[in-house]
Amino acid sequence: MNFPSWLEQAIQARLDEVSALIEHDPELSRVRGETDEAFEALFTGDDVENTPEFTEWENRYFVTKGIENERLYMQGLRDGIQLTVSLLGQSMPEETDTKA
Repeated sequence: MNFPSWLEQAIQARLDEVSALIEHDPELSRVRGETDEAFEALFTGDDVENTPEFTEWENRYFVTKGIENERLYMQGLRDGIQLTVSLLGQSMPEETDTKA
Protein backbone atom coordinates (compact mmCIF):
# COMPACT_ATOMS: atom_id res chain seq x y z
CA MET A 1 0.00 0.00 0.00
CA ASN A 2 1.43 3.35 -1.03
CA PHE A 3 0.78 6.37 1.13
CA PRO A 4 0.23 9.81 -0.39
CA SER A 5 3.42 11.88 -0.45
CA TRP A 6 2.01 14.40 2.05
CA LEU A 7 1.44 11.58 4.56
CA GLU A 8 4.94 10.17 4.04
CA GLN A 9 6.36 13.66 4.60
CA ALA A 10 4.29 14.07 7.78
CA ILE A 11 5.46 10.69 9.06
CA GLN A 12 9.10 11.53 8.28
CA ALA A 13 8.77 14.92 10.00
CA ARG A 14 7.33 13.26 13.11
CA LEU A 15 10.10 10.64 13.09
CA ASP A 16 12.71 13.41 12.88
CA GLU A 17 11.04 15.27 15.76
CA VAL A 18 10.86 12.20 18.00
CA SER A 19 14.45 11.23 17.14
CA ALA A 20 15.63 14.71 18.15
CA LEU A 21 13.77 14.43 21.46
CA ILE A 22 15.32 11.04 22.14
CA GLU A 23 18.79 12.40 21.32
CA HIS A 24 18.44 14.93 24.18
CA ASP A 25 16.98 12.51 26.74
CA PRO A 26 18.98 12.72 30.00
CA GLU A 27 18.94 8.98 30.74
CA LEU A 28 20.03 8.12 27.22
CA SER A 29 22.76 10.77 27.37
CA ARG A 30 24.10 9.13 30.53
CA VAL A 31 24.07 5.68 28.88
CA ARG A 32 25.77 7.08 25.77
CA GLY A 33 28.47 8.64 27.95
CA GLU A 34 29.13 5.25 29.54
CA THR A 35 29.20 3.66 26.09
CA ASP A 36 31.71 6.26 24.87
CA GLU A 37 33.95 5.64 27.91
CA ALA A 38 33.84 1.89 27.26
CA PHE A 39 34.71 2.51 23.60
CA GLU A 40 37.73 4.62 24.51
CA ALA A 41 38.96 1.89 26.83
CA LEU A 42 39.08 -0.48 23.85
CA PHE A 43 42.22 1.03 22.43
CA THR A 44 44.47 0.34 25.39
CA GLY A 45 45.46 -3.10 24.06
CA ASP A 46 46.44 -4.78 20.79
CA ASP A 47 43.86 -7.60 20.59
CA VAL A 48 40.76 -5.45 20.91
CA GLU A 49 38.03 -8.02 20.24
CA ASN A 50 39.20 -10.44 22.93
CA THR A 51 39.38 -7.93 25.76
CA PRO A 52 36.90 -7.39 28.59
CA GLU A 53 36.79 -3.74 27.52
CA PHE A 54 35.42 -4.74 24.13
CA THR A 55 32.78 -6.91 25.74
CA GLU A 56 31.87 -4.03 28.06
CA TRP A 57 31.59 -1.59 25.16
CA GLU A 58 29.60 -4.05 23.07
CA ASN A 59 27.16 -4.65 25.92
CA ARG A 60 26.70 -0.94 26.55
CA TYR A 61 26.28 -0.28 22.83
CA PHE A 62 23.49 -2.83 22.57
CA VAL A 63 21.78 -1.40 25.66
CA THR A 64 21.96 2.09 24.16
CA LYS A 65 20.51 0.96 20.83
CA GLY A 66 17.84 -1.04 22.65
CA ILE A 67 16.71 2.03 24.61
CA GLU A 68 16.64 4.15 21.45
CA ASN A 69 14.65 1.56 19.51
CA GLU A 70 12.21 1.00 22.36
CA ARG A 71 11.50 4.71 22.68
CA LEU A 72 11.08 5.15 18.94
CA TYR A 73 8.74 2.15 18.81
CA MET A 74 6.62 3.29 21.75
CA GLN A 75 6.29 6.82 20.39
CA GLY A 76 5.38 5.44 16.98
CA LEU A 77 2.76 3.24 18.60
CA ARG A 78 1.33 6.21 20.53
CA ASP A 79 1.29 8.34 17.39
CA GLY A 80 -0.40 5.57 15.41
CA ILE A 81 -3.09 5.09 18.03
CA GLN A 82 -3.65 8.84 18.27
CA LEU A 83 -3.94 9.10 14.49
CA THR A 84 -6.36 6.17 14.35
CA VAL A 85 -8.54 7.62 17.11
CA SER A 86 -8.52 11.01 15.40
CA LEU A 87 -9.48 9.55 12.03
CA LEU A 88 -12.21 7.37 13.52
CA GLY A 89 -13.52 10.27 15.57
CA GLN A 90 -13.83 12.40 12.46
CA SER A 91 -15.33 9.72 10.25
CA MET A 92 -17.88 8.34 12.72
CA PRO A 93 -20.07 11.46 12.96
CA GLU A 94 -20.22 11.62 9.16
CA GLU A 95 -21.29 7.98 8.99
CA THR A 96 -23.88 8.52 11.70
CA ASP A 97 -25.22 11.63 9.96
CA THR A 98 -25.59 9.85 6.60
CA LYS A 99 -27.35 6.86 8.15
CA ALA A 100 -29.84 8.99 10.09
